Amino acid sequence: MLKQQLGVELKTSEQTGKNSRQNDEKRREYVEILFEQSIRMKNHVVNLLDMARLQSGKVKLNKQWQMLEEVVGTALRTMKQPLIKHLIVVDLANTATGDWPLIEFDAVLIDRVFCNLLDNAAKYAPEGSKISINARIDQQNMLVSVADEGAGLPANLENQLFEKFTRGEKESAKAGVGLGLSICKAIIEAHGGKIWASNKSASNSSATGAIFTFSLPLGTPPKLPADESVS
Repeated sequence: MLKQQLGVELKTSEQTGKNSRQNDEKRREYVEILFEQSIRMKNHVVNLLDMARLQSGKVKLNKQWQMLEEVVGTALRTMKQPLIKHLIVVDLANTATGDWPLIEFDAVLIDRVFCNLLDNAAKYAPEGSKISINARIDQQNMLVSVADEGAGLPANLENQLFEKFTRGEKESAKAGVGLGLSICKAIIEAHGGKIWASNKSASNSSATGAIFTFSLPLGTPPKLPADESVS
């Protein structure tokens, strides 16, 4: 909860300033923790504001035709500190045609989806493990997934995770208010897509972790006027 998150930040701040004889390495560790928790606090506040806006029905999507990798890059820069202890692998190569089509979406809101999914993966996956972002074309949709190498999802909780105030772990010590995934669901559905969660395939005994996948309709991008085409 927010109260818990604030408690972590206040305690870290106190430890940072309490002992002036702390070595530089220890101070740097406290500063990094504080910075990471501050980013998560900011995300929690933004989630609360987004949920209020989405529930009010007053949100108007600013949908534009654009490349998916641009918003992925923005989200990775925003979440740099929480992700710093994980290996991030991004695979957005479209092997079928060699390039990706433009997708019509609200960049600010889809950025929130990526930030929430990446933050979720970073919290529940062990340090040093891989977090991957993949995309592929499936008929009339682009499917985007964020996968981690954590313990995976609790049995029969895959759908409940997208309900408000639902956590992946009961009484979890990890900070959070259980709004991130429900906001992801509201944003994706507002774009005409779907979002779902699953565990990695049981056919591979060495594979553990959760996969969150969402779809965005491909649509038909507008054609550029002849005088704007690249010669």
